[in-house]
Amino acid sequence: MVGEVLWSLRSACPIAPRLSPHADPVQQWVLDRLPRLGLPLDPVTRRRLERAGFARYAGRLYPDADEPDLRTLATLFTWFFLVDDACDGPGRLTPEQIRALRAGALTLLREGPRWRHPGFGGPLRRLLVEAWREPRRRMPARWRSRFADAVAHHLDGTWREAVAKEAGRAPSVTEYVELRRATSAAYVSYPLVEFATGRPLPDAVYHHPLLRRIGMLGNDLLSWYNDIASLDRDRATSGGHNLVLAVAAERGVPLEAAVELVADRWREAMARFVALRASVPSFGPTWDAAVTAHLDGVANAVRGTVDWTLESARYPTP
Repeated sequence: MVGEVLWSLRSACPIAPRLSPHADPVQQWVLDRLPRLGLPLDPVTRRRLERAGFARYAGRLYPDADEPDLRTLATLFTWFFLVDDACDGPGRLTPEQIRALRAGALTLLREGPRWRHPGFGGPLRRLLVEAWREPRRRMPARWRSRFADAVAHHLDGTWREAVAKEAGRAPSVTEYVELRRATSAAYVSYPLVEFATGRPLPDAVYHHPLLRRIGMLGNDLLSWYNDIASLDRDRATSGGHNLVLAVAAERGVPLEAAVELVADRWREAMARFVALRASVPSFGPTWDAAVTAHLDGVANAVRGTVDWTLESARYPTP
């Protein structure tokens, strides 16, 4: 049933799919690069990362990035997924360890690689140092600060979810939707559109209420789709942190009915997303091209997540 719903929502998605021609070569480059950064890959682990296709995910979100930039983006994506595995997989980090990771990552992003935090080292630090090199060199200070703020928000959400799981407290639907907007890392992916396109936005435009609303809807759409796809896994490991599980508990309905309710919620959100995206006014000739690139990036994040979820071995679906 889950597979049928996922494919139905994919068919209903009005956003055109895109994929960088560099995605597969970059995937091999990342896999070859990881051992040099101290992340040893035995054949099983290498095959798992290869089939997960993190570079293809980056290639769907940033289809126009050139190959060197897609390497940077795919390295960042790999870092975030490895952090996700560390925080939410078997033998996961404790909330205290997640806070230390957060502090260390933000120190690196805000102060540079010369600064170290005692709770953040090893291969994960080296991977982030490499991934951050080009954005730090090329992007303006306001963009670097905005990106670091997005990472802080994401890792804070990861920490809050870990605290709730440790306490055995399942969230309400309202609580979960708000928390999911942080744990999804969508808000981290949006500033990277500016890196990939070379069109940084001023803060006043980036944080315009209408653009923020569109970004939030895009975040919900990709997060809820992912929640349907990861339902089987999350039933065993998430402590109720999945929209389908939260809806089933709050409404008192079976999981099958909850899946349909979440799918209906997704369709309604998509209709609002399309309408709001069409209503964006002109910001003037100086910024309109950058705003269009940003909105296209948010849309690519939604459609890219849909397509990658269905092709990636990370979320096996029929």
